[in-house]
Amino acid sequence: MAAPSPTRALRIHAPGIGYFDAVRRAGSIREAARRLNVASSAVNRQILNMEAELGAKLFDRLPGRLRLTAAGEILAQHVITVLRDAERARSELDALAGLRTGHVELVTLEGLCHRVVPEAVAALQGRQPRITVSTCILGSGDIPGAILSGDAHLGLAFEVRRHPGLRQLAVARLPLGAVVPPDSPLADRAAITMADCAGPSLILPSANFANRDQIDALLQGAGRAEGMRVGYEAGSVELMKRMVLLGLGIAFMTRAGLEAELEAGRLVHVPLHKGRAPILSELGLYARAETALPAAAAAFAQHMGDALGRLHGPGG
Repeated sequence: MAAPSPTRALRIHAPGIGYFDAVRRAGSIREAARRLNVASSAVNRQILNMEAELGAKLFDRLPGRLRLTAAGEILAQHVITVLRDAERARSELDALAGLRTGHVELVTLEGLCHRVVPEAVAALQGRQPRITVSTCILGSGDIPGAILSGDAHLGLAFEVRRHPGLRQLAVARLPLGAVVPPDSPLADRAAITMADCAGPSLILPSANFANRDQIDALLQGAGRAEGMRVGYEAGSVELMKRMVLLGLGIAFMTRAGLEAELEAGRLVHVPLHKGRAPILSELGLYARAETALPAAAAAFAQHMGDALGRLHGPGG
């Protein structure tokens, strides 16, 4: 994700803060200078001045890259908070002037870009058309770090572990289920267990999916069932859908990302139960706990929360 340029939001602070953050993000002085459109010598001079003032090295110079030292890590947390808060103040000042502008950075999963994210963006565009949104697709395990590091305002992901640096803004708890073609013997069932899936090849999400742990636990519980066999692993919702449509087996996921196929009747989502209890996967919207959201990000978060709320509707 590209580093922000030193816009009006940053000019109320010493230039060194923005330069330090650019180097932290880029991992090199040359790349940071390119992104900031300034000379490398200017960036290097700012970093050296900060190190002299603090009396501590901020970066270790490694072959091909820079890495934050312990002192640099401490300063980075302060700088991220300062810059995000400056952005919030700038957006509130713009709102007072009637501008209602801003930019929002979202990190999320590929499967959530089929319906949930576009709906929220469309709702935002209808209300505040001068706010822009950039979306970066990451693996489940990388999304919390992108929020904590200040690379994104918001993160939308499944099964995020609680962290003191994160706050949950909205949540939907979605049934985990088997995805089958409409002519499958399982398609008319209200709910099934993992043992009911014996026979066809099983198509599992790769380890980059947060609910893989839930599926592995169900498989372990059904391990003695005759005919249980894992045939494939897939690293994307789109690939899993295509494999089911081609008759390669049964996939496992929530309904998020399947909306078009389910509405067209091309696929069926059958909830998985353990005993009589449904298996639910938590989809949450997250932001940094220590920093107030800029007005633009807060507005988008509201629309994203509304989109998550609609997932609780019929069949959700």
